[in-house]
Amino acid sequence: MGKQYNKVQKRRRRKQYFKRRREQSKSNMALKKSSGSASGSAKKAAKKAAKKAAKKAAKKAAKKTAKKAVKKAAKKAAPEVAGEKPAESPAPEGSPEGQDSPAE
Repeated sequence: MGKQYNKVQKRRRRKQYFKRRREQSKSNMALKKSSGSASGSAKKAAKKAAKKAAKKAAKKAAKKTAKKAVKKAAKKAAPEVAGEKPAESPAPEGSPEGQDSPAE
């Protein structure tokens, strides 16, 4: 009977010990979250801000390169258009002469 009693006592003490450990770990986790979350959330916010700034910088750089590409394409197309305009320019001059003749 003594051995059985000892087993029961050991089991009871062990349960109480684990219960205390669980409560202690829960309270420690709560403390870490409350105190660490301020610094942790600040770090997270800083990381988010850095990512946003990086994205904005990347977008600006992409827009600038796109604008430059468009300008280069426009410059390349401009001489071609200018070359076509002198060929077209006699046609508009001819039309006002055609308008003058019926007025006479």
